[in-house]
Amino acid sequence: MDHDVLVIGGGVIGTAILRYLSFYKLDIIAVDKNEDLGEGTTKANSGIVHIGYDPIPGTVKARMNIRGAELMKEESRNLGFDYKVNGAMVVAFRNEDLPRLEELMERGRKNGVKNMRLLSGEEARAREKNLSEEVKGALFLPDSAIVCPFSLTYALAENAVANGASFTLGKKVEKIEKIQDGFAVTLSSGERITTKYLVNAAGVYADEINNALSGNKIHITAKRGNYMLFDSVTKGMFNSTIFQLPGKEGKGVLVTPTVHGNLMIGPTSIPISDKSDTSTFPEDLEKIKECALKTCPSIPFRNVITSFSGLRAHEDGDDFIIGECPDVPGFYNAAGIESPGLSSALAIGEMVASLIAEKAGAERKENPVTTRKPPLRMKDLDMEERNRHIKENPAYGRIVCRCEEISEGEIIDAITGPLGARSLDGVKRRVRAGMGRCQSGFCSPRVMELISQYASIPLENITKNSKGSLILMEDSYDL
Repeated sequence: MDHDVLVIGGGVIGTAILRYLSFYKLDIIAVDKNEDLGEGTTKANSGIVHIGYDPIPGTVKARMNIRGAELMKEESRNLGFDYKVNGAMVVAFRNEDLPRLEELMERGRKNGVKNMRLLSGEEARAREKNLSEEVKGALFLPDSAIVCPFSLTYALAENAVANGASFTLGKKVEKIEKIQDGFAVTLSSGERITTKYLVNAAGVYADEINNALSGNKIHITAKRGNYMLFDSVTKGMFNSTIFQLPGKEGKGVLVTPTVHGNLMIGPTSIPISDKSDTSTFPEDLEKIKECALKTCPSIPFRNVITSFSGLRAHEDGDDFIIGECPDVPGFYNAAGIESPGLSSALAIGEMVASLIAEKAGAERKENPVTTRKPPLRMKDLDMEERNRHIKENPAYGRIVCRCEEISEGEIIDAITGPLGARSLDGVKRRVRAGMGRCQSGFCSPRVMELISQYASIPLENITKNSKGSLILMEDSYDL
């Protein structure tokens, strides 16, 4: 066998599984069809660490959410990813809906959430001054948090690599075969990889992976969620995440700060047949606006800097499917991972890794690497520290992204580090160059030059994020 464990999927779930597997004496690898990590569901979600008030008691979702939220706080200190406890409120706009807040609080208690309380409309507005006067009451969740999905995914992956894990990116799984004592996976490159244990963390495509091996068929519907992101001038408009009472489509449109200080609103929830369609449409954005204005009538839409959409993997059974497939020994699912999937990621990783290690009889490494040094951020340093780094490396003193104050040195680190960036969005997600008001309008030429120089990629081959998304196009007109 080439490997002990192969994980299909390089999103936050796949990297979490790989990270916890890397603590054991196992030869492990992850594959993903995309050219960078987190290019699927992970790249476009709300970034909320839910504390567990919403899942139905007794479900896998509820159990993973509670444990995942606990681990997120702990591992943010170990791995240095962007995380902040900011609190949340679920608001009701009608007096007749106030009993539903009590029902949510009771559901949270059953799930094990300890820190919750009900607020009047006046008490809610005392905490968030821009909250609508129409709010009649709120469920206050002080332990709710926000996280950067990119930062989390890269941290998990880099820690896994530090423990000996490997990644194969940009190659799609074309065929899976059950062979004696394991599995054979054929990639789009023609490469055939054999493994004793196989993990399915393929997001919206997890049903296709499962159904290729198992008689226990599952069905995933991709649901598209649109978002709108605001310029950082809106920082402080809301400190907490504001949910409206959940409906049949989920938690509905929220208003939240990001961990970096931007305001964000969304998402919609639109079932689609094309699992690659992340388009945004004016009518969907108008729906977001209409819903968000109920929460805050003074939202400054003139400060929107971008809109985007992502897909969530809704399984027909409406619960996470985690564990060894009953009719395919050695094949493990992490499927149907929708909200609160991000909140649950570390718990899912811990659980799947533990199940495989037990099955394989794998011992835990004596001294696995459990911590990671976070990337250097010049913007966050005091002047003395900045000057020290600039003296050591002048590239840290040359600002490339003016909006986010990102230096050339930080961009070079993102390109040359473990699992380094190879696209504009890869740099953007690692160090935020291009995340500001101009959306990389000014800094992209220099970022491309640095990618070309330090990753040895010709300028004309550099992409925005994936195959086909070339930035430079040859003019073929015959003038």
